[in-house]
Formats: sequence, C-alpha cells, structure tokens
Amino acid sequence: MLSVVTDDGSTQSGSLIDEIVREGARRMLAAALEAEVNQYIAELAAETDDHGRRLVVRNGHRLPRTVVTAAGPVEVRAPRVDDRCVDEATGERKRFSSKILPPWCRKSPKVSEVLPLLYLHGLSSGDFVPALEQFLGSAAGLSPATVTRLTRQWQDDHAAFQDRDLSQTDYVYVWADGVHPKVRLGQAHSCVLVLLGVRLDGTKELIALAEGLRESTESWADLLRDCRRRGMRDPELVVGDGAMGLWSAVAEVFPAARHQRCWVHRSRKESTCRCVGLLVRGGEEIGGGAVAGGSR
Repeated sequence: MLSVVTDDGSTQSGSLIDEIVREGARRMLAAALEAEVNQYIAELAAETDDHGRRLVVRNGHRLPRTVVTAAGPVEVRAPRVDDRCVDEATGERKRFSSKILPPWCRKSPKVSEVLPLLYLHGLSSGDFVPALEQFLGSAAGLSPATVTRLTRQWQDDHAAFQDRDLSQTDYVYVWADGVHPKVRLGQAHSCVLVLLGVRLDGTKELIALAEGLRESTESWADLLRDCRRRGMRDPELVVGDGAMGLWSAVAEVFPAARHQRCWVHRSRKESTCRCVGLLVRGGEEIGGGAVAGGSR
C-alpha cells in the first residue's frame, strides 16, 4: 500500500484517509461476496445426492487478487463454492459465478468506463476534467493549471526514469517484448518496447521502455543503445518472443548475451503450425518434423 512520507519521516494525513477508504471498501466487498455465496447456497440447500449429502457447499476461498476500484486498488479473497448440481437441459455441471466480482474482473466497470474517456477527452483535446470528474465524483482540484502541473511532473518523472544510471546493476537475464496498447500511437503498427531485467538476487526490475516498431531492428537497437549509454552491461541471457528485429539488435549492442526463445510463444506457434498441418493433410500429420520443426 502506497503512503506519502515527508522529509522528516512523518506520514501525511491525506494518505491515512485513502488507507481508511480502501480498508473500508475491502471489508464491504468481502462482506458482500460472503452474503452472495451464502444466499446461493441457501437457495440450493434442498439439492442432495443419493446419500442425502448437499450438492452445493462452501469450499474455502480463492487466492488473493487485487481489483482496481474508484477507491484505489483493493485486495480481495473471493469465497469458493463446490457446486455439483447438473443442468438438466445441457447435462453439464453448473458453476457458481459471482455477479459482484466475476472471475475475469480485475477492475471495476467505472474504471473501465473512465479509461476510454481519459483518452478521448484528455489525449485528443487536452481536457481531462470530463473523465476525471466521473472518476472522482467532483471537478474540485481539476483546473487546467493543476492538470498541466501534474502532466509536467509526470513527464519529468518519466525523463528521470529513462536517464537513470544502470552501471551499478548486473542482470542475469532480460525479457524483451513489444506491448500493443489499446490506444492509438503515432503509427498503425507502433507499440511500447519493454525491457524487464532480473538481478542476481532474483529481483525483477523494469529497465526501459520506448515507443517503436516491434519487428524493427533499428527501434530495438535505439532502446538497447540508450541502455548501453547509461552503463548497462551485457546480460547473461535475453529472452524474447521471436521478433527478428530484437535478435539483430541484441547481437549488435550486447554481443556477449545469449538468446533464448520464450517457451510460451514457441509452444503456441508450434501448436498452431501442427494444427494447420493436420488440416492441410486432412487429419494426417506431416512427417519429418517439417511443420513443428520449422517454427523453431
């Protein structure tokens, strides 16, 4: 949980308010989820098997997860239900799904609605007030001067991050990938090039990020050269998803680093190629490893 600490070590009162609000939101959400599950189980209490045992019972809690809400990030542990009822129409086993917090939910609907508005009103017109007013419930403190000052501060923070010294850290391996955001960037195929490093003690660290073209050698090389300029030494290993531009740039800037294909991307591509081969041959797998081996 983030707190604002002053130079003398004291915590500002504003952060205490945020902590109280988040804690209250967490408790209320947990209580609502418990009530929802208890009601569901009570409604199906009469459902039993041949031995008289109830088909719908509690089954502990799921692993904790963080949900982004209007009150900030809230950690919740959703209750779990063992539902052994069978749908008579389909013959499939029923599954309890919370209407308050679906399994896929990582942010509240209000946050999801505000994000596109932040782009439409903020990036396009420079007016963040309509979006932030819906998110915060008030336009107080959202004057153009305030937003301009915060924007300038964020830009300064980003510039400091991109210019920090990397000479004091050794990375065991570096993971590189191009992330495509939902918002429009300068070019149709632009993405955010991301470098994530792992230190000797196992700590993960965001090394650098920049806008560029995922398949472009020059885009990756510019990012890697900037890291080299700031003192970054050759990592032991670079892991990527197979983008050819990355490997050419790594060979140029960090020639001592070894390369490894990301196993997730490699497995997905091999499975796709194998399925295509089966379809082409009418269900007969292509022999000699031409399909699966060719994707390596």
